[in-house]
Amino acid sequence: MQHTFLNSHGIKGQRALITGGNGGIGAAVTQALAAAGVSVAINYVGNANSAEQLASDIRANGGKAIAIAADVSQEDQVLAMYRRIDEKFGGLDILINNAGLQRDAAFHEMSLKDWDKVIGVNLTGQFLCAREAVKRFLQQGVNPVVSRAAGKIVCISSVHDIIPWAGHINYAASKGGVMLLMKSLAQELAPHKIRVNSISPGAIRTQINVDAWSTPEAESALLKLIPYKRVGDPPDIANAVLWMVSDTADYITGTTLYVDGGMTLYPEFAGGG
Repeated sequence: MQHTFLNSHGIKGQRALITGGNGGIGAAVTQALAAAGVSVAINYVGNANSAEQLASDIRANGGKAIAIAADVSQEDQVLAMYRRIDEKFGGLDILINNAGLQRDAAFHEMSLKDWDKVIGVNLTGQFLCAREAVKRFLQQGVNPVVSRAAGKIVCISSVHDIIPWAGHINYAASKGGVMLLMKSLAQELAPHKIRVNSISPGAIRTQINVDAWSTPEAESALLKLIPYKRVGDPPDIANAVLWMVSDTADYITGTTLYVDGGMTLYPEFAGGG
């Protein structure tokens, strides 16, 4: 399906890493940034064919793209990924911390393995990737020809950074952690002209939540939670990312943008509670 993305806002020529960049939201963000003239490093941990095909398609259209396998929860793999980015792109301007997963269970039945896996990818992975990006942003400093900021980080979070989610304790805890990781990092790095923000999607049509929208019955139940009465699509997030990393958003840091069709508006109270 062809999607139309917003205009580039002057980010052509910049360099970006998108973790989990080969599927769902990550793939849409990758395509949007590449269409805006950004050189993209597509991180993946599974489905190498989709990552390589996405990179190939971008190059075939005149863009610059590489695919890099790395489990973002593993420090040695993250360091190796950044070395490859340095070799291919000579630095980085944008990090999209997108990689994430779910391992759901009732709390009293949740294994430590599933807790550790979700926290490892969703939270520790964002820490590791942001740390390596920040090292490069600090070394590069501000180049006004490129951007008003020395670097931009967008943490892809979830409405469950503020909405509790029974049966998904590890996921909700990881996203709550991402929220304060982002805010604390933004506070620390603002004097260096490094911007850090989050985008928190609501229900988006991706494989991670396919059971919630793939049948008419499931979608109807889901729409009861969405005042805007449609399920989101990955380009809804990608378009928000394009704006967030551009100089048009230069005075924004430490902020979470909820792209959720109103899911955080407590729709069950719309009739008076």
